[in-house]
Amino acid sequence: MEPIILASSSPRRQEILKNLKIPYQVIMPNINENNSSDKNPMELTESLARAKVQAVVHSLPPKQVIPWILGADTIVSINNKNLGKPSSPDEAFEYIKTLQGKTHTVCTSIALYNGTKKSTVTKTAVAKVTFAPMSQKEIEAYVETGDWHGAAGGYRIQGMASCFITKIEGTQSCIVGLPIFELYDILKQQGYSIID
Repeated sequence: MEPIILASSSPRRQEILKNLKIPYQVIMPNINENNSSDKNPMELTESLARAKVQAVVHSLPPKQVIPWILGADTIVSINNKNLGKPSSPDEAFEYIKTLQGKTHTVCTSIALYNGTKKSTVTKTAVAKVTFAPMSQKEIEAYVETGDWHGAAGGYRIQGMASCFITKIEGTQSCIVGLPIFELYDILKQQGYSIID
């Protein structure tokens, strides 16, 4: 298998590629991930995933052969408001306070650049997550864990937040940040086989 450039520093995305035995290298894209709070989450994640891929394409030497670049972006959305990655403990507290006791949407888009075709294709997965009601003390204790750092919506489903999640509709890999079925499907469509 040809190596894929992963336009993300996310350990969760790297772990998924490792588990699928897909060789990869990480190149961090230099883009502004400022999430427009009222934009359609599917459009937003798709445009950010594409932007990450393009940022990596433009960062490489002009004559370098680029086989594959994979970008991804995840947004948590509730009541027509998008929640990106909290920038402070106070913001993380507000995010979790907003999510507790309610169902929200998680949208993850992936963008794959095919160097042979010099084109980028995208796919998007959507899941719904329901949090149990949480007390102020529980929210404060969760924020103190620091688990919210770098996580859309201020939580990681595989971390302490799982103590408060009562229901998931959709795939866990979408919520983690790299939907496996959509990844497999997009790779297969582009002629990259992960199954011999």
